[in-house]
Amino acid sequence: MKTLRRLHLILLQLSLTVACALMTQPVLGQAPSANGSSPSGGPGKPVTIPVTIRVKEDGEFELQNIDLTISEDGEPQTIISVRGIGTNSPITLAVLIQEDLVPSVSNEIKALRDFIRRLPKGSRVMIGYLRTGSLQVKQKFTNDLERAASALRPPTGIATAGPYNPYVEVIEALKRFESQPLGRRAILLVSDGLDISRGVDSSSPTQSVDLQRAVNESQRRGVAIYGFYAPTLVAAANPALVSNAQSSLLRLSNETGGIAFFQGLGAPVSFEPFIRELDIALQKQAALTFLSTHLNKGFHRIDVKSSSPGVRVAFPSGYVR
Repeated sequence: MKTLRRLHLILLQLSLTVACALMTQPVLGQAPSANGSSPSGGPGKPVTIPVTIRVKEDGEFELQNIDLTISEDGEPQTIISVRGIGTNSPITLAVLIQEDLVPSVSNEIKALRDFIRRLPKGSRVMIGYLRTGSLQVKQKFTNDLERAASALRPPTGIATAGPYNPYVEVIEALKRFESQPLGRRAILLVSDGLDISRGVDSSSPTQSVDLQRAVNESQRRGVAIYGFYAPTLVAAANPALVSNAQSSLLRLSNETGGIAFFQGLGAPVSFEPFIRELDIALQKQAALTFLSTHLNKGFHRIDVKSSSPGVRVAFPSGYVR
């Protein structure tokens, strides 16, 4: 009996030791400090955002030579990793084209196909069309770049085929990133950016409810949105709406870490200049993951800086938890 009791006490001590060891382990996803806690001494959660690093002088640069710092709601946060820049890293990209764009956009399909074919090996591409009803997915995410490029077709150019609001279907496309691997993520949106679903007032970039929702969803999923402006037949017939349309695309891109491209107030003569700039931007885009210590629900403002001379960083304005 004494032997059994002694054995029971030994097993109990072992159980307590294991339990204490587990309690001192860091929360999954944290960057632990020497004592096993997050830098702030409390729990944290990894957040990944797209950043684009630009240098004043064109040319190659090494990521390890660029010093980045990040703050969230005014407080410094710990960077866990910066992946993808300067390494020809794969990217997950959705190409979205609005169905009722002016006929001249049909001439740009070849250039867009060539752009897809040049993406880094291992990239995953989805092709979708914004039309009446819901998003039409012509090609689900695939790493077969030739297959994705072949799925592109000219928009129909029929006014009744287009959506009153492109942002609802942008949100639908963003949800499809949920099943995709983390890392570099982006949307190429070819659209007029015009929301008239609730009347002319909703076309303002500050009044469109669905534009704000698209910004929130993009920030939450770490997707940078790059916009190519092209007018629809509706916008072309009402030049007064063009300013709101372009301003909406600009806001969408600026607040998600992307870039908006315009060529005056009308349809661009060619997408080639846009695509060249987009190629350069994507080569310098990275996925930055940091340990967020702000776990409350709501909007969290982000600021990314570099102390390296001549370096500018484009990044989302924040995210909604």
